[in-house]
Parts: sequence; structure tokens; C-alpha cells
Amino acid sequence: MAALEVILLERIETLGQMGDVVKVKPGYARNFLLPQKKALRATKDNLAYFEKQRAQLEAQNLKRRQDAEGVSKKLEGLQVVILRQAGETGQLYGSVATRDIAEAVTAAGFTVDRRQILLDQPIKTLGIFKTRVALHPEVIVGISANIAQSEEEAQMQAAGKSSLAPASETPAEPEATPAAESAKPAKAAAEKPAKAAAEDQPEEGTAKKPKAKKKAKAEG
Repeated sequence: MAALEVILLERIETLGQMGDVVKVKPGYARNFLLPQKKALRATKDNLAYFEKQRAQLEAQNLKRRQDAEGVSKKLEGLQVVILRQAGETGQLYGSVATRDIAEAVTAAGFTVDRRQILLDQPIKTLGIFKTRVALHPEVIVGISANIAQSEEEAQMQAAGKSSLAPASETPAEPEATPAAESAKPAKAAAEKPAKAAAEDQPEEGTAKKPKAKKKAKAEG
């Protein structure tokens, strides 16, 4: 299907700036750009309308950007906690999507729409994940989503700890018990006689020299 030419009414990441005429997929235009009033079809009449309204549109865009910049200072670096159930390996029963993050950010006092959450793909494991919020096409801030099974676990993750042990982790050797420690002296004592007996044995191939008998007194 042939691409559709549209006039951008605001800056669109990866597409262009306000006033640019760009080619996009028809479905993207019909389902997102046109209904969200982010673009107009690039017809002769619309091009003339845009040029006539350009000054007003740019003024409106500037006002929205300034408002967004004010909010960005408060929102930048926000970490929201989202509680989910997961298996022993940390795999979620389901996933966390843009709608979930938008609801958490809104609950934190910043009204945003799921379309403003820039998440590459749904989150499917426990942990802390960085994402972005587009407050305005030219004002994008970074936040993070702390996905945990409880508030306590979320606090541990925020502190850089994890309740899940790595799969490769091997258990440490058990410490010696008091009974085992007390058995060491007895074992050492039992080994000493055996060692002494071994030392008294003659070396292989030699005979132990008998002690000389006292010389008998000469017969009178």
C-alpha cells in the first residue's frame, strides 16, 4: 500500500518537526496521527491552512512546551512501584505495559496518558526498569518502574538488593558445629599413639639391633 503524505502539526520523534511534510504508513496516519490531531493530510487546502495558522500553532506549541518543562523538573527521576505476582525465577504472571505505568505515574500526582509512556516492550520480570515519559514532543523525561511482589521487596530492590538468589549461586559450606569442634582434640589424641608406634617400626630391609647383654662375670 502506498505511503500517505501528512503535514506534522508538532514534533514527532523519528518523523520530523512541526510543518514538515512526511510520508507515513496509511494505518499509522489513520489510527494515530490524524485522530490525535498530530498531523493533517498533505492536500493543497491543508497546506494553505497550515501556513495561515502557522504562527498561532507555533505559539500554542511554545505554551505547551513551557508547561511541560515546568512539570519535567518534578517528574524527572520518579520511581513508581507496581505490585505483581511472579514465579520463583521472577517471571511475572502476565506483564506490565504502558497503561500500568501511566496509571502509577498518575497516582503519583502527574496526569499522563499511556501513549505518553515510551516503553520499548512490555515488562515481564521483577526488577527496576527505566522508561521515558513524553510530556511534550520536545520534552521527554526519564522515570523508572519498580516491579515487585510487595512493598518490602520494592524497597529492597530500590536499595540495590534482590530477594531472588542467582541460579548459579552455590550454598556456602556449613560451619563446623560445636560437637565437631570438640571431637578434633580427641581425634588428635587418638592419632598420637599410632604415630609413635609407626615411628618405632624399623625401616624396610633393616633389622632392629638388639640391645647388648651385660657381660657375664668370669668364673672364679
